[in-house]
Amino acid sequence: MDTTNIHVDTTGQKDLIDVIRPIFTFKPRKDKEQKEIYFSILPISTSVPGGSKALVTSTTAGFYLGDRSTTYISSVTFAPYFNLKGRYGMPIHSSVWLNNNGWNIQGDTRFLVSPQYTWGLGGGQPENDKILVNYNYVRFYQSALKRITPFFYAGIGYNLDYFIKIHTMDPPTTLSQFTGYNYGTAEGSNTFSSGLNVNLLYDTRKNSFNPLPGIYANLIYRHNAEFIGSDNNAQSVYIDLRKYISLTDAGPKNVLAFWSYYWTTLSTGTPFLNLPGIGMDPYERSGRGIEQNRYRGENLLYFESEYRRDITANGLFGFVVFANVNSAGQSNTRSLTYFNPAAGTGLRIKFNKKSDTNICIDYGISKGYSNLTLALGEAF
Repeated sequence: MDTTNIHVDTTGQKDLIDVIRPIFTFKPRKDKEQKEIYFSILPISTSVPGGSKALVTSTTAGFYLGDRSTTYISSVTFAPYFNLKGRYGMPIHSSVWLNNNGWNIQGDTRFLVSPQYTWGLGGGQPENDKILVNYNYVRFYQSALKRITPFFYAGIGYNLDYFIKIHTMDPPTTLSQFTGYNYGTAEGSNTFSSGLNVNLLYDTRKNSFNPLPGIYANLIYRHNAEFIGSDNNAQSVYIDLRKYISLTDAGPKNVLAFWSYYWTTLSTGTPFLNLPGIGMDPYERSGRGIEQNRYRGENLLYFESEYRRDITANGLFGFVVFANVNSAGQSNTRSLTYFNPAAGTGLRIKFNKKSDTNICIDYGISKGYSNLTLALGEAF
């Protein structure tokens, strides 16, 4: 396996911790200091699905579970949110790399009490042609992948989605009437999807917080099965491709990044809230500048490109410019008829140079909608 520069080189770099530390007379850090865990914490107020504001405390932890010259940095992200209207969520994402990248353990656990707007299936609907759907949600996804060759991994996993008390906030219209979709739309119903997955991964990025030039490719085949408790036997495939190109050999960051995914059901029976939707990808980072779930269908195609550049030579400040486009399959035909673009720009502030984690402040805009997002770590 190529072990060149897997660890983060912080020589000559500065982060927000370096700026704040002298103010509070903390002991200076050494450039060669190697802690067990690198934390980044960002308390913010931001929009949540359903159109309300919430207090979010986004926390990331980066750590190594093996030789730093041959092992990628592991990551755990915890971003609980709540507001005074009884909406809250506790999502936890993890990607753990064992010694020498022998295994990659992936996790996604969530408990949410939150409404979500839907515009039905496909595209072409006016912005105000929507309905608010309320439900409680439990997710438990776990996968274990073994290294087969350098950078290539294969494994299996388990996926559970439980939507509880699905009902609309705009009676007498029901979700079934509004969408014309028959699965998982009955008023007051629950849906339970339980399935196994096959997961294939090719990853040369070395750091998921702030990917270095490389390639990422992921294919996940999921099969819900009644014999493990699922309400349905639905199948789906998620294909995710990313490429990072450094435009310079040295000096400040100057990178082009590309991201595309195709997400599709392979059979009937997938509950409506489990269908592919914009901003509903595994880390919910797609579609900046577009309201989450604005476009949903039995299949969804997505593409995004981003230019990333440091403003200061020490890496403390940087900026990005991005553009994305998506298309969701039309009801019944699955045809990709409407393509929905968005674009924007953002500021980057290095929070922790040891894990290479940025504070990301992005403003995105699309037809009839714009938003400002704050996050820890790059969108992709």
